[in-house]
Amino acid sequence: MEGFKKFLLQGNLVQLAVAVVIGSVFAGLISAFTEGFITPLLGIFGGIPTFSDLYFEINGSRFLYGSFVDALVSFLITAAVLYFFVVLPMGKLMEKFIKAEEATTRECPHCFSDINKKASKCAHCTSEVTPEIVS
Repeated sequence: MEGFKKFLLQGNLVQLAVAVVIGSVFAGLISAFTEGFITPLLGIFGGIPTFSDLYFEINGSRFLYGSFVDALVSFLITAAVLYFFVVLPMGKLMEKFIKAEEATTRECPHCFSDINKKASKCAHCTSEVTPEIVS
């Protein structure tokens, strides 16, 4: 039982659980934004199409391909909103942080680990290195 408790309280498992919960809430937020703002905007350009009534029959079996088309359109709109309003801006923001971080470090010529540009000795391999002037 002790091992099971340790497993449950492990950092990665707790982080994963938190990520799943936040992801679920975030998915609801994106869906609400899409349904509340983006879909009505599409309605301005000639109405909001619905395909749920489309189907075909073979030997009395009904294939509701319209529901699939509705789900596909909804997925594509949600994915576009997620990409253009979350992923792209976060990528630009992270790029700025990475550039700022990279400006203070360089690669050790001996062990190839990242060291501060002001360092005169590598903290990883203890080799002597020439400090770079940081402007």
